[in-house]
Amino acid sequence: MSGSNNYYYGDNVTMHGGSGNTGIVKNGATGDAMDPTLRLAIAELLQGVRELREQLPQPSAQLIDESLPVLSADAAPPEERHRALMAVAAIAAAVGAVGQPVAEAANRILQMLSGQ
Repeated sequence: MSGSNNYYYGDNVTMHGGSGNTGIVKNGATGDAMDPTLRLAIAELLQGVRELREQLPQPSAQLIDESLPVLSADAAPPEERHRALMAVAAIAAAVGAVGQPVAEAANRILQMLSGQ
């Protein structure tokens, strides 16, 4: 049976009949209950990133654009959020003094996440 491979990313649910089905109950850290301190730090970072973005060359601005959805998502996978934070910190550090506050904010969030 060639060509019949199935690939699933995320949840895959199959239900056959039944009654009172309520969906999927997830127990564990999904990002829905993000720490308020972390949420505030990310909001401040996003503001700084948006301001810095206007001063960046196109390739760096494009990388920032790709990182913003991951940074702003409440339930971003930890490895994706880490990668996005590292990219933002590196870009901010590379542009010098104007990017220093953004680099410091990204590094603070990385430290917060590593402590969880």
